[in-house]
Amino acid sequence: MDLALQAQIPVNRYRPSSPLRVTLQSIEQLTTPGGPNDVRHLVLRWQPGEFDWREGQSVGIVAPGLNAKGRPHPVRLFSIASARDGEDGDGTSLALTVKRFYWTNPDTGEVIPGLCSNYLCDAQAGDQMWMTGPVGREMVPLDWAAPMLLIATGTGIAPFRAFLQQRARLSPAERGQCLLVFGAQTADDLSYRAWMDDLCATDPQLQVVYARSREEKTADGRRMYVQDRLRDHGASAWSLLQDPRAEVYLCGLKGMEDGIDAALADIAAQQSGDWPELRQRLRDEHRLRIEVY
Repeated sequence: MDLALQAQIPVNRYRPSSPLRVTLQSIEQLTTPGGPNDVRHLVLRWQPGEFDWREGQSVGIVAPGLNAKGRPHPVRLFSIASARDGEDGDGTSLALTVKRFYWTNPDTGEVIPGLCSNYLCDAQAGDQMWMTGPVGREMVPLDWAAPMLLIATGTGIAPFRAFLQQRARLSPAERGQCLLVFGAQTADDLSYRAWMDDLCATDPQLQVVYARSREEKTADGRRMYVQDRLRDHGASAWSLLQDPRAEVYLCGLKGMEDGIDAALADIAAQQSGDWPELRQRLRDEHRLRIEVY
């Protein structure tokens, strides 16, 4: 990676002390209403020239109101799910992929809705919001011709939707090989699946495969997780990683790294390779990027 080029990526144009006022253009529920999970696709809009970003960055949303101490609520970060030209290609809108979150008070057992996720999931088109950012440089691709292995779970698909949208706007000669392994609980939770399948139909360099942990089993009867699906496509993944420019991106729930690491070690052994050595080289060259939450 060219670290000097990475350092030029703009960050923190808008801070919590001076956020950008944006308008919710649209909101769409991606999961089936009444199902166990509620995931929504929100499109935010602003005036031309007010905001710019790169794929792999995040924005902050400030929920309205004050906390118990009378202070503004803290910023909640969300990965941007749109390419740099925005949802409509004019650079004045971006999408977020938001899952309605609840947490349980360990002392009382009370189930409490997450403040910002519920605020966003309950929002209506036309609502005004405060946004900060962009933030983050680590997950931003700099070479779209480089082979990419993308691994996502749940709403960790958001930055990779931006990646794939940007790929689709490039010429075939500008795109490298890309394998995306996407895991979720059920088919209903595989956000953007139909759209990604359509992209695969027109982009021979792109392959997207899925794992549904509550609906699929491995050959030995275990639940099918993203690392198991990665093993199923181990030869393709390992071949991709032999390119000296290849990059690996992980995004999703904290703890997924261990399963992915074990899967890649198994794949390397099957391919007579050395995963620890390759992993270290990827880290040293900043070609292994991880974002978990």
